[in-house]
Amino acid sequence: MIVVAGESLIDLVPQGPGEPLPALLPRPGGGPYNTAVALGRLGARAAFCSRMSTDGFGDALLAGLGEAGVDTSLVRRGPEPTTLAVASLGADGSAGYHFYAQGTADRLFELPPLLPRAARAVAFGTCSLVLEPGASAYEELLRREAGRGLFTLLDPNVRPGLIPDADAYRKRFRGWLPYVSLLKLSQDDARWLGGVPEGPPAVVLTRGAEGLTVFPRAGGEISVPAAEVTVADTIGAGDTVNAALLQGLASLGALSSAALADLPPDAWRKVLRFAAHAAAVTCSRTGAEPPYAWELHE
Repeated sequence: MIVVAGESLIDLVPQGPGEPLPALLPRPGGGPYNTAVALGRLGARAAFCSRMSTDGFGDALLAGLGEAGVDTSLVRRGPEPTTLAVASLGADGSAGYHFYAQGTADRLFELPPLLPRAARAVAFGTCSLVLEPGASAYEELLRREAGRGLFTLLDPNVRPGLIPDADAYRKRFRGWLPYVSLLKLSQDDARWLGGVPEGPPAVVLTRGAEGLTVFPRAGGEISVPAAEVTVADTIGAGDTVNAALLQGLASLGALSSAALADLPPDAWRKVLRFAAHAAAVTCSRTGAEPPYAWELHE
């Protein structure tokens, strides 16, 4: 089982490009939520660990997990509202966000008991590692599960508008790295954080239309090009990469720090190409709509 820990929310995606006040279409979202759905659609045994609202949006988000085959037994619910993220789309389909997260349900996440015995990996990232008091509980979960030997993926997916003290966050981020098996960064993340950090057994950098690059701890770098696609928007593309990396590594029996360190270049290229292909499908449609396994086989 691969567990994804973090927030779910509703993306309000603008319809009708160029309109000064476009209609906003509500779509399921949140980096960890998208990652969990993508894992389920790719055929992984996945579980979601979070706190979700009992409002209508929360019901829809929970249903989306169920439709993707994601285990929701680690989800706790509360009466607070669901977080909203209003997206703005650039001419190239890239997305920016403004968040409405004050007093929302996912911020009140509490450290759960030990994860299921079947768990082999845990993925973290995005708003859940910023917004307190839940952020401290997610951080404790990261440290606890890494200490138990579980494979950990971290995607900071930095949202500067949510971070009140950039220097404090960067320091906190560096404190997470000893507990991370695989770090995934976008180019924007790397610039904001001050470069591609060292420490984890492997760091994957997404470079948009230029493809993906992995930096193994042993040195060097391995790159693959992006898959060609007509971009509708990039919402959920990085989250799909997270899921595809985890699923690809699991298929190679490489969900451990030791196995990751010994992974040969050809195996890395296979995993990166799989992730690039999956992300391209997500980019070809509006909102975070990751592919199903059968779509990638086609």
